Amino acid sequence: MEAKDVQEQMRLLKDLQDIDTAARKIRLDRQQMEQELGSLDAEVERVRVMVTGLREGLDALRAERRELGQALALERDNVARAESRLPAIKTQKEYIAVLKEVDTAKKMNRDIEERIKGKDAEIAALDQDLQEKEKELAEQEDKANARRALIEEQLAEIDATLSSREAERAAIAEQIPLVTRKRYQTLLDRRGGIAVVEARQGACQGCHMQLPPQVFNSLFRQEEVMSCPHCHRLIFLIRQ
Repeated sequence: MEAKDVQEQMRLLKDLQDIDTAARKIRLDRQQMEQELGSLDAEVERVRVMVTGLREGLDALRAERRELGQALALERDNVARAESRLPAIKTQKEYIAVLKEVDTAKKMNRDIEERIKGKDAEIAALDQDLQEKEKELAEQEDKANARRALIEEQLAEIDATLSSREAERAAIAEQIPLVTRKRYQTLLDRRGGIAVVEARQGACQGCHMQLPPQVFNSLFRQEEVMSCPHCHRLIFLIRQ
C-alpha cells in the first residue's frame, strides 16, 4: 500500500476516533441527565407516598372520631332517658338502680369525651404534618418540573448533536476499507472506546508499553496501518 494511502486511512481513522470519543462523552452526559431525571422523580414520589400515608392516617383518625362522637351522643341519650324516668319511680330500690345506671352512663360519657379529646389532638398534629408535607411536595414538584424542562431541552440539543455526529461518522467510515473499519470497531468495543492512539518516544500512548524498534521504524515508512503488539490498538506517528 502506498504511503499516501496509509496516511489517508490513518487520517480518517483519527477523525473517526475523535467523533467517537466526543459522542461517547455526550452519551455519558445524556445518561447522567436521565439519571438526574430519575432521581428527581424518585424524590417527588417519596414525598408523595408520605403525603398519601398521612392522608390515609388522617382519614382513619377522623373516622374513629366520628364513631366516638356517635357513641357519645348515644350515651347522652341513655342518660337523658334514664334521668327522665326518675320522677315516675315509686320504689327506693328502683330509684337507686336508675341512679346507678345514670352514674355509669355519665362515667362512660366522660371516658368517651377524653378519648375524643385525644383523637382531636392526634388529628390536629397529623393535619399539621400533612400540611407541611403537602407544601414540601408542591415545592419538590415545582423544582422537579423546572429542572426537567431544562434537562429535556438539553437532551433535545444532545440528540440533535448526536444525529449530526452520526451522519458525519457514516460519511467518514464509508471511506475506510471494510476490513480496517471492522478492525477499528472491534478495538473500539474492547478497549474502552479508544482504538487509535499516537506512538510517542517509542511507546504506545494507549497502553504505554515500549514498541519494538522494528514496529516503530515501520511507522516512519507508512507502508500499512500498524497496530501496537501489546494492546493491538491502531497506532500513528506524528512527525516533528
